[in-house]
Amino acid sequence: MVKVKWWGHATFEIKGSKVVVVTDPHGGSVGLPEPKCSGDIVLISHDHFDHYSKVEDVCKNGAEKVTWTSGTKTVKGIPVKGIPTFHDESKGSQRGKNVIYNFEVDGVKFCHLGDLGHIPSDATVKEIDGVDVLFVPVGGVFTVDAAGATKAANLIKPKIIIPMHYKTPGLSLGLAKVEEFTKGKPRVKEIGSSEVEVSKSNLPKETEIWVLKL
Repeated sequence: MVKVKWWGHATFEIKGSKVVVVTDPHGGSVGLPEPKCSGDIVLISHDHFDHYSKVEDVCKNGAEKVTWTSGTKTVKGIPVKGIPTFHDESKGSQRGKNVIYNFEVDGVKFCHLGDLGHIPSDATVKEIDGVDVLFVPVGGVFTVDAAGATKAANLIKPKIIIPMHYKTPGLSLGLAKVEEFTKGKPRVKEIGSSEVEVSKSNLPKETEIWVLKL
């Protein structure tokens, strides 16, 4: 069983039986409390302050940081693939590059889209291939909006969608609320907690949206 905890914005702590993965630490830079987690692996999609702040504070001793790195490699026994994309719809000319990360923990295949700013191409979708849990930005402004996130998720076809990077209490960025993404969609589960457990054996047969709560 893998434990997933949301620390707000795009920061997640994915705790497996042997390894803890932390994604895009915001470091309290966006008005939210600083994440109190420690990862063996820290994945960073790009170098903007709200995804790359106080990184050392979320690193265990000997942790390995993967910073906007493309390609496939094994990190502390975990297969990690970085897939190059862009932070905007203009091939990075406005907000730069972004890296999507695929990684597998205890048999569960995760994909973190970072600050994806465009609908992924067919080639990118092919690279992503085979996702169990998808972390997708839905708040617009700096990323895809609700409609773009919906299109991206429909192309990727994960078992579980966990929205991120949207307006929550205390967040200082002017993003849209998660309801813009979830409204009208089937199989939306309000988890009522910032934490949830997932395993290969309890994945839903049809795609579900799991909304975590800070």
